[in-house]
Amino acid sequence: MSVSEALLRGSLAALIGFTFVGISLVILNWFERKMGGRIQSRYGPMHVGFHGILQTFADLLKLLQKEYIIPQGANKLLFIAAPFMVMVPAIFVFLVIPFGPDLYAFRFEYSLLFILSFPALTSFGILAAGWASNSKYSLVASLRTVGQMISYEIPRLLSALSIALMAGSFAIDTIVERQAYLWFVLLQPIAFLVFFFSSLAEANRMPFDFTWAESELVSGFFTEYTGMRWALFFLGEYGALVAACLVTALIFFGGWYGPILPSPIWLIVKAALLLVFSLWIRWTWPRLRIDQWMRFSWKVLTPLSIANLLLTAFLMHWLGVGA
Repeated sequence: MSVSEALLRGSLAALIGFTFVGISLVILNWFERKMGGRIQSRYGPMHVGFHGILQTFADLLKLLQKEYIIPQGANKLLFIAAPFMVMVPAIFVFLVIPFGPDLYAFRFEYSLLFILSFPALTSFGILAAGWASNSKYSLVASLRTVGQMISYEIPRLLSALSIALMAGSFAIDTIVERQAYLWFVLLQPIAFLVFFFSSLAEANRMPFDFTWAESELVSGFFTEYTGMRWALFFLGEYGALVAACLVTALIFFGGWYGPILPSPIWLIVKAALLLVFSLWIRWTWPRLRIDQWMRFSWKVLTPLSIANLLLTAFLMHWLGVGA
């Protein structure tokens, strides 16, 4: 593949990923409000469009009209760049996510490691947003968020290594092919739980959104942001959530395998069910303190994922699998 062809395919895939995340954001935002309303015995959005279906577009129009404000004493360059530093890694993950046997932009042997490591770059954007805002509250919130992402990145990677060990490859499409007859979630339920909940923590989804304080109307590390710059952080968050559900469906639930329907449809259906599950968690689980969740990561999830990885390696060696 030539350099120009690679750039063209990369740009097209990034545009498709941005469009996919944007459409998902519109649908998820409305569905999340309606689902949260039903769980809390209320209607949710009702007045803008049929059952409030146009409420997200109304919010987008409002954000586009808001004034861009840069706090006095802020680092202007980092302040402007931080939202893009959070959004871009979440979008670029879609470059290597396969939606079918031959439906992907780029394919290489270590695509799983790319998917797991590249979104971690958003921590630089979060830290930059907190520091550049010239606000001690935003800075403290950014440090808390980065600490959370680092702590949950370790068990997430270890649980994914168990799957790579069973599949004998770090390539996403190879891992999916190994599940043609049996999903890995049935063989690795512990790895699935660790991976999925760690993915929610990395995407800053409830109950892991410690940077927020809704009762105080404070938005954590992006408190000082307004308008569409504020919305870009949400785009990155939803992009990370959609990507996490797609990857979970690929490495644990057989990816695009399924009867009758086309391959991409099966993958999207499985990812959509995981998205609904993540939204259900948000509106039902209590919000705990950050020290409790950090202790849960270091003292429970990390040892559990290490033990699961060692047990997987021992069983595969004992059974002679991959020898």
